[in-house]
Amino acid sequence: MFCVLFVCTGNICRSPTAEGVFQNLLQSRGLTDRIATDSAGTGSWHAGGPPDPRSQETAKNRGIDISHQRARSVRPDDFEYFNLILAMDSGHYRSLSAICPAPCADRLRLFMDYAPETSVPDVPDPYYGAGDGFARVFDMIEAAATGLLADIELNHLD
Repeated sequence: MFCVLFVCTGNICRSPTAEGVFQNLLQSRGLTDRIATDSAGTGSWHAGGPPDPRSQETAKNRGIDISHQRARSVRPDDFEYFNLILAMDSGHYRSLSAICPAPCADRLRLFMDYAPETSVPDVPDPYYGAGDGFARVFDMIEAAATGLLADIELNHLD
């Protein structure tokens, strides 16, 4: 089983959306028995709570239900368990790098590295924004999730 962890700040906007989008891709490709996913936050403010209602609504409008997810923070054993730990932005990447055991450092990546065509390094936090921020974030996540799956299929699955 190849395991992927998506990480943002509070695990209520970007990372649960990424997990939901990626899970949807896995289901459509019949890969849920070969690739496992989870999401977490660098902080624990929202631990145990559902994704932000705006994230849920945006995902639902695109045919994806993320309402069952519950926020949690990154745990020390995540670095050993997950094959890839994907930071939604460079701040998350720095936070994760600071606590990641040296032997696991090669598991950390920026999520948007899997969507080089966007020329955007970070998934912006839509939490405090207005307008179509959640939809724009969803589109970015979809692009990176597609690239991520292609990379995993090419480089990590037999």
